[in-house]
Formats: sequence, C-alpha cells, structure tokens
Amino acid sequence: MLIARLIADKEGLESKLDAASEALEVKGMRVAAATMLDFCGDVLQIMLPDGDAAVLRKVLDAHFKPSDLLVTQDAVEIPRLFVSDMDSTMIGQECIDELADFANLKPQIAAITERAMQGEIDFPTALAERVGLLRGLDESAIGRCLSERIEPVAGARVLVETLKSKGCRCVLVTGGFHHFADPVAEMIGFERVVGNRLGVAGGSLTGELAGPISDASTKLATLREEADNLGPAAGVLAMGDGANDIPMIAAADYGLAYRAKPKARMAADGWIERGDLTSVLSLLGIPKSEWVAS
Repeated sequence: MLIARLIADKEGLESKLDAASEALEVKGMRVAAATMLDFCGDVLQIMLPDGDAAVLRKVLDAHFKPSDLLVTQDAVEIPRLFVSDMDSTMIGQECIDELADFANLKPQIAAITERAMQGEIDFPTALAERVGLLRGLDESAIGRCLSERIEPVAGARVLVETLKSKGCRCVLVTGGFHHFADPVAEMIGFERVVGNRLGVAGGSLTGELAGPISDASTKLATLREEADNLGPAAGVLAMGDGANDIPMIAAADYGLAYRAKPKARMAADGWIERGDLTSVLSLLGIPKSEWVAS
C-alpha cells in the first residue's frame, strides 16, 4: 500500500485531485481512496494499492505545488527518533554566514555555503575554507550573533516538544558549531547535540576546528547509532535542507526536506514548503489538540 498525506491550498482541491488521479492512471497507478483525515482536517490522505513513490511525489507536486507532503509505503506512525539539521531547518539562518558578517566577509562565505548546499563542492572543503576566513575574529562576536541574528523557524519548538511528549527522542545534528547549536538545542528542546567545534585561542577564532569534523557521514552515523539504541522497531524521522543532509534523509523511515535545495528534495519522502514546522505534526496524524504549546 502506498500512502500520501498532503496539505495544500483548499481552493480547487477536488479538481486538482481529479487531475492528479488521471495523471497517475496514465502511469498505471490507481488511486484507491482519497479522504480528508477526520482528526487532522486539513490533511488529504491518498491511498494506492501499489506504485512508485517517486512517481507519486512528482505527480502530486505538479498538481498541488506548493504543498506539505509525506509519501510512505506503510501506515504512518509517530516516530521514536527525530534527527534534524540545524541551519535553515530548525533556525532560519546559516550561522557561519551570519557570523561572517561580523568580519565583513558574509558575501564570500555565503557563496561557499550555497555551493556546498547545492552539492557543487564537498562539505569538508567548504567548511575548512569558511572557518579559515574567520581567523582572528573575536570570540565575543559569537554571542552577539546569537542574540542579534539567530532565531528558530516557526513551529520548531512545538514540533520538538510535541514529539517528545509522544516518546520520541530528538537529536540535533549539524555541520555547524556547538557555540550556536548548544544554545539553539536548549531553546527548542533537543536532547542531544552533535556538531563541530570552533578553535579558539586568546579570545579569538583560530581559523581551524577543534576536534573531528561533523559532516554528512556524521549525521548518518548519529542516526544509526540512536536508532540502534532504541531497537529495530523504532521509526525514524529525519529532516534537513541541503546536500549534507541527504544520507540521513535517505536512511530514515520518514525523510523530510524543509524548504530544501533540489538534490535534498529529490532524496526525501516528502517536504515542507507551504506551512511551518507544525505541518510535520499534521502529516504524522497528531491532532492540534495534542500539540505542546511553545
């Protein structure tokens, strides 16, 4: 059974569903049922006896864009593990880009960040280049950047706290830095943080990392480690926005791309592009009455 849960504009919903169903029929995929979930009134659930998940996502995207979407092969269940990226996923900024602004280097560093997120250059190279450019920046700039620039995206804390209330362990894993990730995790409610550490000496950044690099392989390893600790029946939700997140998104039971770059979007089981992060709760079938307010 192939199941899609979709949140889209209600105007013209029936006609769009008819058109999407016809397009799927052409590809040999028959819609068996399509209903609005009675416990999440804005979620349309579409069920097919079988078919290709990637084709289903493509057809629904073509007819309902912009949408929030999750496609699964089985009944949707609340995950026991949530692993998320930080920059441009749980917060609306790229920390290193904002920090670079304090060194008057934001355009140069942001350009490297964008190429890495698009998958045009490998992450370790991009990270080393960007961190190197920050050499000599006063460590106090990090605190100012946190207080002046960094904010959680809408719905982040409600998402995490609600999942925790359902017995889900929440882990923040980032290619960014503990200087930012630790306060962000505390603010939103994550239980564990994995990330990079900026080298500091004499109150200034050294332009190097202190300790091993946290990259795409680290994100995947963290997901697998945490899932193994919970046991074989633990459903896993992973979310991110860039090329560095693809391995963990692909490995999760529910891999979601949040306002993501094209390569990450293609690797995911669905995406959040219309609403805020509370849309994840609706797609998982958690009624609003059970959400934990921020």
